[in-house]
Amino acid sequence: MRDGVAVDGWLFFAVAALLAVGITMVLSTSYLYSQERFGDGTYFFRKQLIAAGVGLVALFISALLPPAAYRRFAYPLLALVLLLLILILLPGIGVERGGARRWLSIGGFAFQPAELAKLSLVLYLAHSLAKKADKVGIFSIGVLPHLVVGGLFLGLIVVEPDLGTALTLGLVLLLMLFVAGAKWSHLALIGLSALPVLAFAVIGAEYRLRRLLTFLDPWRDASKSGFQIIQSYIAFGSGELWGRGLGESRQKLFYLPEAHTDFIFSVIGEEMGLLGALSVLALFAIIIVRGLRLAAKIEEPFSQQLTFGLTTLLGLQALIHMGVVMGLMPTKGLVLPFISYGGSAMVMNLIEAGMLLSLSRGRR
Repeated sequence: MRDGVAVDGWLFFAVAALLAVGITMVLSTSYLYSQERFGDGTYFFRKQLIAAGVGLVALFISALLPPAAYRRFAYPLLALVLLLLILILLPGIGVERGGARRWLSIGGFAFQPAELAKLSLVLYLAHSLAKKADKVGIFSIGVLPHLVVGGLFLGLIVVEPDLGTALTLGLVLLLMLFVAGAKWSHLALIGLSALPVLAFAVIGAEYRLRRLLTFLDPWRDASKSGFQIIQSYIAFGSGELWGRGLGESRQKLFYLPEAHTDFIFSVIGEEMGLLGALSVLALFAIIIVRGLRLAAKIEEPFSQQLTFGLTTLLGLQALIHMGVVMGLMPTKGLVLPFISYGGSAMVMNLIEAGMLLSLSRGRR
């Protein structure tokens, strides 16, 4: 491709490699579980292949669109997502699983509006912060409106309940405000104001408080609340340097809950060893470094904010997932981008990657 059309090759390579690892690991981690539950060992694998196929088509389409096209979708997408987040909370419309109402069922496929909300909020913030670039330092103009919109999204997501996604979006919001030029005093005020709300959200829900206490000492209740993270430790430890070998994990044999989603990085550590886990971490590092480098090169405010927001969103999700399964953070139900099982997340992650590739055209 000619220089004016070519995308960032390193970014494309990292996404493609992570996708290949993800498809392989979903088959490895879910085969026995889906065989027992559905009588078909490839059930989750086939669904993930479909999601990856749809996502790849969406990636190439989004990579071909110019940044100006994304900007036109900012407000319509925001309104659509707000409607969807309200609809899933209504009995008979939202699908409830495991005590959480996070899904809409469309044509036999379950879709999580929260995944679309991540992209929608980043797109809205990029558009609005670019429009108010010279007034971001004024709290009532550059900060407060974004807090109101972001707070509304976060509140609806917390009610589902999905505190992990809400916290991730809250961090993205603060970081985008910081990069746009918001004052330190305003950001500090926001952070201090959020602490009581976060404390209430944790203390007010017994299972969240239990997760926090388990994080501090998982061995105090090793057979119950600490079971997940202890099995994750065992998976990483038994993988050693080279790993047990692809498909040879023992912890995924009904010891490690949600091995194909929330704890898939643990199985990577067990089957591919320290070197395999570090390789996956390096691939995410490529996305983060290339994305931030690209944002630094771009001078146009909207494209710069969008590039930073998308990079931060993908990077934070990956780092939080890895931090959780290694016991560095309290347990949260966040998937690993491009790797964990989940159709909604896979499609949206690939769309976000496609947008980054579009933004990188001619700026390698």
